[in-house]
Amino acid sequence: MTAVPLPYRVVEARPETADTVTFRLEPAGAALPPFTPGRFAMVYAFGVGEIPVSVAGILPGGGLLHTVRAVGAVSRALHGLRPGATVGMRGPFGTGWDLPLAAGDDLLVVAGGIGLAPVRPLVLAALAAPRDFGRLNVLVGARTPGDLLYRDELAGWARPYCGVTVDRPGPGWRGRVGVVTALLDDARFFPPRTSAFVCGPEVMIRATARELLHRGVRPGRILVSLERNMRCATGHCGHCQLGPLLLCRDGPVVGCDRAEPLLAVREL
Repeated sequence: MTAVPLPYRVVEARPETADTVTFRLEPAGAALPPFTPGRFAMVYAFGVGEIPVSVAGILPGGGLLHTVRAVGAVSRALHGLRPGATVGMRGPFGTGWDLPLAAGDDLLVVAGGIGLAPVRPLVLAALAAPRDFGRLNVLVGARTPGDLLYRDELAGWARPYCGVTVDRPGPGWRGRVGVVTALLDDARFFPPRTSAFVCGPEVMIRATARELLHRGVRPGRILVSLERNMRCATGHCGHCQLGPLLLCRDGPVVGCDRAEPLLAVREL
């Protein structure tokens, strides 16, 4: 990783929703060290500040995809960038999805809202190596149909199942309505030989982890991504502390066997 931001150029800015954009970034000079799915970069909007953003795509030559939702000063500044703009990049930081550990297992990927971005490169890696794994199931939840990310890609992820549900249907929506855990009944996986990867709001993570444990998925095979309040990316500021964990250093991807007892404590 590098402590000094390297310049990356915005070569594409693709709107995903009304407040979310996916950027394709290419190094303007030297590239950052290689990323793996689940890890994150510190993305700097010049003159505004930097925020942690999980990698949504890993491209040849050091290029990266990042999906940003405009919710704060820095993310709004990034959201407004157009091709030709430059950002600063540091990384890679944090822990990633341990896909090699899942070799031979059925794969269950569960994502809610913007949490679909950190699991996207994981899904693409699994699709690129179908003989290495069992059945791939992708379960996606969003607030409304208008909040769904990567809508043009979801149909291609159906090997054998990609389920989508929303909390509030809009006009013309004919898909599922309800919580993402309800999609587990349609997924095809053998719990004792399943590796699960979960990312989204913490309430969704807790509910999904409980349901998977109840169905017999081993705690050590349930990985969750916890991205709360990360600021410095090095574990020094303490803003991302969750009990004994500093999520920018010890996470954001951690095993359910470590995360579930901590998430059950409301004060943490």
